[in-house]
Amino acid sequence: MTSQAIIPGAASGPVLACAEGLSFWGGVDPLTGIVIDAHHPLCGQSIAGKLLVMPTTRGSCSGSGVMLDLALNGIAPAAFIFREAEDVVTLGAMIAGRMFDRPVPVVRLSPDEFALAAAARSAELTDTALIVDDKVLPLAPLPVAKLDLAPTDRAMLAGADGPARRIAMEVICAMAALQGATALVDVTQGHIDGCILANTANLRFAETMAEMGGRVMVPTTMNAISVDHGNWREQGVPPNFGLRAARLADAYVKMGARPTFTCAPYLLDSAPEAGENIGWSESNAVIFANTVLAARTVKHPDYLDLFIAMTGRAPLSGVYLSANRAPRLRIHVDLPTGHDDAIWPMLGYIAGQLAPNSIPLLTGLEATAPSRDDLKAMCAAFGTTSAAPMLHVAGHTPEAEDFAVPTERVTVSRADLARVWAELNRGPRKIDLVAFGSPHFSLEECRALAALAHGHRAEGTAMIVTVGQNVLGQARAEGTLARLEAFGAQVFPDICWCSITEPLLPPQARSLMTNSGKYAHYAPGLSGRDVRFGSLAECAETARTGLAPATPPNWLRSD
Repeated sequence: MTSQAIIPGAASGPVLACAEGLSFWGGVDPLTGIVIDAHHPLCGQSIAGKLLVMPTTRGSCSGSGVMLDLALNGIAPAAFIFREAEDVVTLGAMIAGRMFDRPVPVVRLSPDEFALAAAARSAELTDTALIVDDKVLPLAPLPVAKLDLAPTDRAMLAGADGPARRIAMEVICAMAALQGATALVDVTQGHIDGCILANTANLRFAETMAEMGGRVMVPTTMNAISVDHGNWREQGVPPNFGLRAARLADAYVKMGARPTFTCAPYLLDSAPEAGENIGWSESNAVIFANTVLAARTVKHPDYLDLFIAMTGRAPLSGVYLSANRAPRLRIHVDLPTGHDDAIWPMLGYIAGQLAPNSIPLLTGLEATAPSRDDLKAMCAAFGTTSAAPMLHVAGHTPEAEDFAVPTERVTVSRADLARVWAELNRGPRKIDLVAFGSPHFSLEECRALAALAHGHRAEGTAMIVTVGQNVLGQARAEGTLARLEAFGAQVFPDICWCSITEPLLPPQARSLMTNSGKYAHYAPGLSGRDVRFGSLAECAETARTGLAPATPPNWLRSD
């Protein structure tokens, strides 16, 4: 492999290196540049002004928005130095340079040269070389993509449809070059992830594109936003935040997106079918669409999702191509007897740790009967620890039998699962808040929780469920919502745990428990709260008692 200048530029300074990828969303504070992911080796360190050296990123598609915000705030890394392919922060860096004149260089090195950079204390970057310990590592320019463009693509690229679509097509073509694509593919629908007011950059980007006349060309849904759109004033959300969050959502609606406000678009009536090419962002949704629905979408970074929706076109690369959907690692699970539903997010979490950059095949689960919600929880947790856009589960996902079983194999034991349980259970037993709905709860999950939510909720322990408007309406119509509210649960639409802030997140709550592997990972950094994790039944029982279980479940204990 030849080392390349993905986004050329000059930089110099100290090297900050890590062998583990980082999700910028939920992992880096865009106002300080400090790593906030409590599970990451760089936690507590600043990336501002550093030459950041890591294999690639992982986790959320929203990392591009965090990257743009860091650049606009003047606290971005001096440069990114990767070993593997990386799209998310690269797209953020590209937007920072193209739209806001705040360029951040991005470099991809060969494995040997990456090892030299990772071991260095400081480095200097030019347009054509990385200088490490007096060694000059030449950087080749990114090859110009020889794209087979349709006449309509060329018209958009020439600005015939206005400046917004011209920028969209320019960025799509640049990403195609980065991904090695030689053609674009039509997509039937989009899903916008960057509508959460996690940073000022998201609002600035969306309103800039709307003012330029941006408009989607294909049916497009929207992710959860940062407020309950119709009720935030009554809920005590400060107007300074609530108005900006609503403006961000409204900017995408103005551009033609459908105000679905859910991080689980696969629960909508517009969910794609097997083999359908779509242009989705939001990591859990992308992984579920590829894995469970057998639809096809790359894990598009935020902002690229809008550009794809505006053009109806995406680079023909990655898992749009059948060959790239093949598993590269077999993860065999020694299934503990008596396991409960907590095993599914735990398996997703550990699968992502074992396959941080590649698609795995999970075996050993053929005799189980996971629900679609179990697979949803697995996909979401997998997306927190892996950069891969999908996984296969033998006996349960539609494409698992379409490929040869990988020769490389690792085994997950009960001890491995116990380690993950301990990693996600660092908080105290006393619980102030029980959090459900990351990703948004389905109607079936609401019913299951309502069946468990009987008796009296513990005084001083809040319980919050987040759902999409579609599920909220169904739960209200059949009486499930009334049962949850009778127990004292608050059920919020539009917003999800990855974007909840005070006062909806109770200011007095210092500890929380969740059945979501995804939120158990992100919550310490995002909320500043101590966290416990457990099954749906354990979480419901904790809402009754105010105390999390003192020990791991029986199925995780050694004989």
